[in-house]
Amino acid sequence: MEENTVDTPALGRGALGSGGRTLLALCRVLAITGGLVFVGLVVMELVSIVGRKLFSWTVPGDVEILQMCAAFASATFFAYCHMINGDVKVDFFTHNLAPPRVALLDAVGSFLVGALGTLLAWRTAAGAWSLKDVGETSAILGYPVWIAQALMVPGFVLLAVAGFFMSSHLLRAAVLARRAGR
Repeated sequence: MEENTVDTPALGRGALGSGGRTLLALCRVLAITGGLVFVGLVVMELVSIVGRKLFSWTVPGDVEILQMCAAFASATFFAYCHMINGDVKVDFFTHNLAPPRVALLDAVGSFLVGALGTLLAWRTAAGAWSLKDVGETSAILGYPVWIAQALMVPGFVLLAVAGFFMSSHLLRAAVLARRAGR
């Protein structure tokens, strides 16, 4: 069995067009922002841990800050991961299929990712709105919890847009390849 070592991207994974490049750039910026938030959280936790051990001082509410910021930061990576084909896929059943069929299956998968992103954005926004209505705050710092939850919504919206974009892009690639007889 010969392993595919060709450097050409899979069908539909090449040029994204100007709209796709713009979407990819936006996803990248959001992911970098999330990464910087995580770096800041690591620095904060290091200061808190070292301060606790050496000076009997800690960052007040560090666990609350960590939970709220990590939720936001985690939501920022999904869209970029999907745009660069970084999703975990099991191709055990599809590795022998023709590239147009694989692209078609990937288009269906991307559509489902878009639908999931839509559902997550909707329910996260609804949950944030509900938390705002009841005025829930964190126990130590008294920060409004709804803000942390609302900050996750843009990441999920971008995931939905990325999923639907990739679905249409892959579907178009599959149709064009089928017409060309590939």
